[in-house]
Amino acid sequence: MRLTGLWSGWRWRWNVRCRSALLLGLLSLVRGPLLDAQPAPFDVVRQDGVMVPMRDGVKLSTELYRPARGTVPIDSAFPALLLRTPYEIRGDEIVMQARFFASQGYVVALQNIRGRYRSEGVFTKYSVLDAPDGYDAIEWLGTQPFCSGKVGTWGRSYAAHSQADAAKLRPPHLAAMIVNQGGMADARDHAVRQGGAFEMGREMTWAWQEARRETPDSVVRALLEREKVEEWYDRVPLRRGQNPLSAAPEYEAYLLDEWVNGDAGAYWDKISLNWKKHYARTADVPMLHLGGWYDIFLRGTVDNFLGLSAGRRGPVRMTIGPWVHGGNGRTWAGEVDFGREAAIAGFETTFHLRWFDHFLRGMPNGVASEPAVRVFVMGGGPGTKDANGRLQHGGTWREGTTWPLTGTRPTRFYLRSGGLLSTEQPRAQEGGTTFTFDPAHPVPTLGGNVSNRVKDGAYHQRERSDFAGSRPPFLPLKSRSDVLVFETAPLEEDVVLIGPVEVQLHVSTTGRDTDFTAKLVDVYPPSANFPSGFDLNITDAIQRLSYRDDRATRSLATPGVVYPVVVRPFPTANVFKKGHRIRLDISSSNFPRFDVNPGTGEPLGLHRRLVSVDNTIHHNAARPSFVVLPVVPR
Repeated sequence: MRLTGLWSGWRWRWNVRCRSALLLGLLSLVRGPLLDAQPAPFDVVRQDGVMVPMRDGVKLSTELYRPARGTVPIDSAFPALLLRTPYEIRGDEIVMQARFFASQGYVVALQNIRGRYRSEGVFTKYSVLDAPDGYDAIEWLGTQPFCSGKVGTWGRSYAAHSQADAAKLRPPHLAAMIVNQGGMADARDHAVRQGGAFEMGREMTWAWQEARRETPDSVVRALLEREKVEEWYDRVPLRRGQNPLSAAPEYEAYLLDEWVNGDAGAYWDKISLNWKKHYARTADVPMLHLGGWYDIFLRGTVDNFLGLSAGRRGPVRMTIGPWVHGGNGRTWAGEVDFGREAAIAGFETTFHLRWFDHFLRGMPNGVASEPAVRVFVMGGGPGTKDANGRLQHGGTWREGTTWPLTGTRPTRFYLRSGGLLSTEQPRAQEGGTTFTFDPAHPVPTLGGNVSNRVKDGAYHQRERSDFAGSRPPFLPLKSRSDVLVFETAPLEEDVVLIGPVEVQLHVSTTGRDTDFTAKLVDVYPPSANFPSGFDLNITDAIQRLSYRDDRATRSLATPGVVYPVVVRPFPTANVFKKGHRIRLDISSSNFPRFDVNPGTGEPLGLHRRLVSVDNTIHHNAARPSFVVLPVVPR
């Protein structure tokens, strides 16, 4: 990679950071005691139109923000921060962050990945070129005369994936990272697929939105604006060349490739889709992994923390709040509020600054002594309705040195006849429960770890008109014949769960293939604010029977044969209050979050028929079914 001779020929356009009273007033609101003790912020100048060369000659559009006095950049070397993203780098939010960090003495680089906006090259989602491109960008930035040689990276979602990809190649100038809600440990296990099923709603909606936003063709843009993605959910699976997305073939191609590639192997082992296989060679730098209990990348957040902590100087830390994707600064998720403590104050500014100030500048600001694990335990609130109509669920933060937290007791709650969920084992004669699953009428997605392309977060589990897949008369999910409800008696005392959740089932089906879903629910009793109670979704997951036992290749079921199946919801942390019930819902669909299993055994993503199947959950002494919950002391 050639790093010399880049200054000549650049066109500089400097936009001055004003030292206005408004700016200083804003900074005074978000600065903590650390910043109050520092000098006044620098002015900031922006250099746009910088085209940074990659090793193959493609140049990526980059904007630099530098500390300045007036309109002149300071001729000193500062630590640098890099954010690489497929989204617009001139958006208000990202520019605000860049200007803030530059005002505090950092050179900030915002860069579009290849093929997006003003960057050269061809865009492919989760491209294998993101890793070498990220490496080259870090090394270019770290060797510039205005950089001290230390580069930190930050960013959420795709910007978290891109910094993870670069770190897998161990760039020498990378010195610290904040990986927020991204960096997939294994995209076949979460985020793109889960348990053999395809995360259809998120991936399909993302492709639709980004193809519409990015296409220069006004005709294609008009087509994708007219054809609403939600209306195409009922026409899935999409046929290559026979859907509106065919007008943007690069987006159709990756989407349908993800859809039909269920087996493990080279497709999912690519560096851009799998961090687990690259933990050993990942840069050993301080990392902060941020996640949300309702974030689609949560499993990766936890797996990456565990996998990258062992045998490293680090430090590697993890913070998880009650957030949806991108909701770190909010107190609410969906229609539930978790209280004032739930939001991280100054998340996009001072929170990040403390991490970088310590690890890029060596400031003794207390970061070094903070715990390895910090998680928000949802629940314990009054359960009333706030001014915005949200359930006040409440919650508090807990800290620890390990995950799961010390003292966690994995406890079995057994599925019992009559819909009981109990710590007592079932009797021999209890048998099982059978339901009919009709893939033409799947259970609708009502929140959860969906990403904001489909409504995510915490919701009362009752169908409603603004959720895709819901139908009149919009009754509770528990009223459906294809949703099996197992719940405890009203709790005699608070039960606190913090950690991984695992559902072990014995199942059989009349079909060649089917899915099993599991959803953990906190059941509020009826109250003045919520006369019908509130069925609060805590965590959920899916497992396709043909991929049972974590098998690498698809294996169809034999009708009538009983199989053990493990369903792995994302970890969680919640207080089930005295008087509440712990509930486990079992079914065979969660649509449109996941694609619907047609029951025919046809190739995934290519089927043309749907058949109803009878699915049985066995729950007797010989074939028990249960959920393992992480109980911790109150």
